[in-house]
Amino acid sequence: MKTAQTVVFLRLTVVLVLIGCIAFPARRMAWAGDLTADDRATLDREVQKGIEFLRTKGQAEDGSFSAAAGPGITAIVATSLLANGRTPDDPVVAKSLRYLERFVQPDGGIYAPKSRLRNYETCLGVLCFSAANRDGKYQKILKEAEKFLQGLQFGDEDGRKPDDISYGGVGYGGAERPDLSNTHFLMEALEGAGEGADDEAVKRALIFVSRCQNLESQYNTTQFAAKDPDGGFYYSPIGQGSSPAGKTPNGGLRSYGSMSYAGLKSMIFAGLKADDPRVKAAVDWAQKHYTVKENPGLKDEGLYYYYHLFGKALAALGQEKLTDAGGTQHDWRADLIRELASRQQPDGSWINDNSRWMEGDPNLVTGYALLTLSYCRPAAK
Repeated sequence: MKTAQTVVFLRLTVVLVLIGCIAFPARRMAWAGDLTADDRATLDREVQKGIEFLRTKGQAEDGSFSAAAGPGITAIVATSLLANGRTPDDPVVAKSLRYLERFVQPDGGIYAPKSRLRNYETCLGVLCFSAANRDGKYQKILKEAEKFLQGLQFGDEDGRKPDDISYGGVGYGGAERPDLSNTHFLMEALEGAGEGADDEAVKRALIFVSRCQNLESQYNTTQFAAKDPDGGFYYSPIGQGSSPAGKTPNGGLRSYGSMSYAGLKSMIFAGLKADDPRVKAAVDWAQKHYTVKENPGLKDEGLYYYYHLFGKALAALGQEKLTDAGGTQHDWRADLIRELASRQQPDGSWINDNSRWMEGDPNLVTGYALLTLSYCRPAAK
């Protein structure tokens, strides 16, 4: 990625996107497990300290968080507060929602004027307004934004057919090539807006997502599919392909943590079941590369974006425990709670010493951490 493109990508970060997302709690499946009393107490303490940081030190008078980065970080933070029990009437949330409404555009998108990140910013706005839409107040905004996002997707309307490698994907919001980071945010926004696996945009997106997996199958016959068939995911198969984790000696694209969980989550949102070969391969990759110490393949780059996707994907999957490559079984919720506790700053914030993808911004990183913790709360039995 060129330097200028990287700066833009960071602005949103949605990571890493950024992001992305990022988003109100993932759909929960039945889970018979539970956290210990100590882990629950730790989780509650982390959340309260994080919220207090954002309330007292993070928010500007106009309701924004890190406004220089555009509306994306404000949407992430407000969503993280809603995901942890705050209501749309909460003073911090209400100010953020009013700020975000200023970015609703005549074309239905939710983005800063002249932004090159229209997909990212609109997706994050959709997720935030969806989480706050408890009385239907934002229904019109959501419907218009959904139409806008569908118009950004590469597909039949711009003359592409399913055998086109770009089909179903989405880029930053212009003519840029599609990638998995942007596409998984599109799928998350559609899910947040109430669309299911039978939605045509979701079906198209799944075609592209499948082409970002290191797995040769009837769904992926790209030049990279069989070169490193570990079941993980990379950034984009377009052209010479792209993976921040680099390439293998034979030209394959290395899988890495954040995109592998983004791919797994996207397949679940698209209705694939646990016995689908793509899901099975992705879960196998997750178990072989299980860790909460780093973003597999990227170490500390995009670490908190990784935590968010790790938690959201596994909550959506409904799998209580994972067994790592050494045969050790892990309660991933407890592991995340404890790891985030060890990384929380005295003032309640989180920050990454590696500032790539804007993770040197405590507002963004604290939003990611709070979203991650929201997925660690077990579903009601």
